[in-house]
Amino acid sequence: MEKQDLKKEFEYYLDNQTDLVRIYNNKYLIIKNFSVVGVFDTETEAYFNAVSKYNLGTFIIQKCSQGNEAYTLTFHSRVAFV
Repeated sequence: MEKQDLKKEFEYYLDNQTDLVRIYNNKYLIIKNFSVVGVFDTETEAYFNAVSKYNLGTFIIQKCSQGNEAYTLTFHSRVAFV
């Protein structure tokens, strides 16, 4: 599976986020082949379950929550550029 394929798996999540949150709010999802193949309370549980069944790079693990906080990182720095 290539990077582009994993991007498509993430796009599946985004396209279905509202429905997935309604069903799996605050759970960690294993997404493979454009479907949810596992649901877990922690990211660690999801990871170990996924790697026991699938090859790395063939699935994504996504926290299921409203908005973009579960997949957006913000970094703050005191460094000023002149």
